[in-house]
Amino acid sequence: MRLKTVDNTCLKILVQGLKKASIVDIKKDIVSLNYVSNNETALSETNKKELKELKELLKELSQYNESFSHELLAVLNSVKDPFQFCDMIINNLDLRVKALQTALEITALEEKIQLTKKLLQDELEISKLKGRLHSLIKSEIPKPLQASSKDFRSQQEWGSYKKEEAREYKRSLEAMNLPKEAQKEAFKQLSRLEKMHTESSEASIIRNYLDWILDLPWNSFSEDNLDLKNAQKVLDENHLELKKIKERILEFLAVCNLKQNSSKGPILCFSGPPGVGKTSLGKSIAKALGRSYHRISLGGLKDEAEIRGHRRTYVGAMPGKLIQALKQCKTKNPVIVLDEIDKLCSDFKGDPSSALLEVLDPEQNHSFKDHFLNLEFDLSQVFFIATANVIHNIPPALKDRLEVISLSGYTLEEKKQIAVKHLICQELKNNGLPEKHIELEESALSFLIQSYTKEAGLRNLGRQLSSLCRKAAKKFVLGAKNKLVLNKAHIIDMLGSPFFHPEESADSPEVGIATGLAWTEAGGEILAIESLKIKGKKSELILTGKLGEVMQESAKAALSYVKSYVQKLKLKIDENFFDQSEIHIHLPGGAVPKDGPSAGTALASTFLSLATDIPIKNTLAMTGEITLSGKVLPVGGIKEKVLAAFNSGIKTVILPKKNEKDLADIPKKIKKALTFVLVSDLEEVFREVLLFEPSKQPQSTTLDYLEDKELEGVA
Repeated sequence: MRLKTVDNTCLKILVQGLKKASIVDIKKDIVSLNYVSNNETALSETNKKELKELKELLKELSQYNESFSHELLAVLNSVKDPFQFCDMIINNLDLRVKALQTALEITALEEKIQLTKKLLQDELEISKLKGRLHSLIKSEIPKPLQASSKDFRSQQEWGSYKKEEAREYKRSLEAMNLPKEAQKEAFKQLSRLEKMHTESSEASIIRNYLDWILDLPWNSFSEDNLDLKNAQKVLDENHLELKKIKERILEFLAVCNLKQNSSKGPILCFSGPPGVGKTSLGKSIAKALGRSYHRISLGGLKDEAEIRGHRRTYVGAMPGKLIQALKQCKTKNPVIVLDEIDKLCSDFKGDPSSALLEVLDPEQNHSFKDHFLNLEFDLSQVFFIATANVIHNIPPALKDRLEVISLSGYTLEEKKQIAVKHLICQELKNNGLPEKHIELEESALSFLIQSYTKEAGLRNLGRQLSSLCRKAAKKFVLGAKNKLVLNKAHIIDMLGSPFFHPEESADSPEVGIATGLAWTEAGGEILAIESLKIKGKKSELILTGKLGEVMQESAKAALSYVKSYVQKLKLKIDENFFDQSEIHIHLPGGAVPKDGPSAGTALASTFLSLATDIPIKNTLAMTGEITLSGKVLPVGGIKEKVLAAFNSGIKTVILPKKNEKDLADIPKKIKKALTFVLVSDLEEVFREVLLFEPSKQPQSTTLDYLEDKELEGVA
C-alpha cells in the first residue's frame, strides 16, 4: 500500500491480515463483525496428496513465470498451515479483485485447495503460451537486432509503459487549456516521444520539455488585494518615510481598481546606497498586493542564456531565470525583484543587459520567447522591480525602460527611529533574548550610529546591534537576567573604541582650505580640500589624494578660470604667482579614490583664496560643477550631501541654483537648521565663501570690492 503525504512524499505500508471476519451489521459509525475460523484442523490423506500436487505445479510454474522465484518457493515450502499456504499462492497470482474476493470467502479447506489448483493450472498454461509466443517472435527478428536486445520481454513491458505515459501526458495537456501555439508544439513533441525508444537521451529531453510546459502558470493568476488602506498600512509598518515609493504603489493599485486589474505590470527601479531597504521594499509590495514574491540576483551575471534560457540542443539545457521564477511562483502575475541590475556583466557568452530589454519593455514583454521553450510567454502582468546602487552603470537603452525612483540615505533621526521600532526587536529575537531585554539611551544610540557606523543604510547598524545582543546573551546565560539599559560607556566597553570619527570642518577660517561635498555609494561625505603654493621655476599643478580623471579636469578648469578672473580684475597680486609657483591640491584620505563632477566650486574658491590670501569661511560647505565661463552647473546627490553637511556641524550650504527643486527632498528639521545659498555663477560663490574684513564687506558684488582692495603682503 502506498500513501502520499501533504508534502508529496510517499510512504510504503505493509499490511498483514491476522483474522477473517464478515460484516454482520452497520449502524452509523459502528461496524459489527463476526470472526470466521477455519473449520478443518486435521489434514486427510486426500488433502496431503493435493497439497503435494500443488507444490509440483509451483515447481513447474517457476520455470516459466519469474514471479515464482526459488526464494518464494522456499518460503512457501516452509509454511505449515494449508490455508495460509493456499492464500500465499493466490496472492502472488495476477488476479482481478473479484477472483481474489471469491478466494477470500472460502472457509472449507478442500474447496480452497481445488480453487488454488485450478488457478495454478490456468497460470501454467498461460505462461507456457507466452513462452512459445516469445520464441516464435524472437525467431522472426534478425540476429543483429536480437544481439542488441538484452531482454525482448522487457521491451514489450516498456512499450505498454510508453503508451500509458503518452496517454497521461495527453490528458494533462488537454486539461491545461494552453494557448494554441503552445498546445500545437506540445502535441508535436508528444507525437515524437511516442515514436522514440523509451530509454533514448532524446526521449528524456522531450519529457523534461513537456514537464516544464505542464508546470508553468499559463492561465493561473493570484487575486490582487486592491484595498489602498491595507496597502498603506503594510508599507508604513515595514518602512519609514519613502513617500514617493509608497505613493507610486498606491497609484498602481488605484489604476488596477479602475481598469478591473487589467493594468500592465510597471517596471520600477529603486536606486540608492546599500542597506536603505530596496530589496525588502519589494517584499512589502508583494505582501501589500497579496502576490507571490521572487528575487533574482543579477550581480555578476554574464551569460545571456541565464535570461533567455538555453536551447534544447545543449546538454543540461534549462529555461532562463524568469521562466524558472514563474514556475516557482505558480502564478502569472508575481512580484519579481531583479536585484543589483547595475552589476550585470558581459563577455563572449553575450550581454544579459541586452536580453533584459525585451523583458522590461511593456510593449514587448507580452510575447517574451525563452530559447528553451521556444514559445511566447506573456510577462506583461508581472510586477518587475529592479534595484541598483548607481544608475550610471546601467546601459542607457535598458535605463530607458525603467521608472527610476531614488532612495536616499537615512538621517540620524530616521536611523534612531528605525533602530527602536524594528532593528533592536529583530536582533533580540535573532539572538534568543527576551523581548525588551536591551534598551539604549537616546544619547548612546546616537553615539553608536555616529561612531561605529559610516553608511547611508542600516546594515552595519544591524551588525553592531547584533554584537551587543550576543554579548548580552552571554551575560544572560551566565545568570544576569535583569534588563540592560546601555549608555555610552557601556557601548565602548562592549564594542571597543569607536571605529569612525565624523569629518568636521576646520576650527577656524584658513587660506586655501575649503570644504566640499561629495556623494558616495555609502551616502554623502564632506571633503576637506587643501591647497599650498610653493615658489618654483615653472608653473605646475600638483594633485594628490587619489583623484579621478573627472576631478582632475575640474581642478584644471577651476585654475584656468581663476587665472582669467584675476587678470580681468587687475588685482595687485604677485605677477609671477601663477607663472612661477607650484600649486599643490590635496584631499586627505589618500587611499580612498575620489572622483565626480561636483568639486568645481570648492576648487575654484581654494585657488582664489590662495592667490589673494583671503581666508575661506569654515562654517560652510559647497557643491557644484563649473564651466570655463564661470557658470555653476547642477549636480546630483543633493540630499545625501546636505545630510553629510548637517552631521558635520556645517551651518551654510552653497548649492547650484538649478538644484533648488531638490530641496523638497530634505527633511524639514534639517532645512530649518541650515542656511542654503543658491548660486548660478562663481562670482556669487566667491562673495559667500571668502571671509572679508567686517569694515570692508562688499555691498553689491565681490567684483566691486576686489577692484578697490589693497591686498597686504602682495607686491
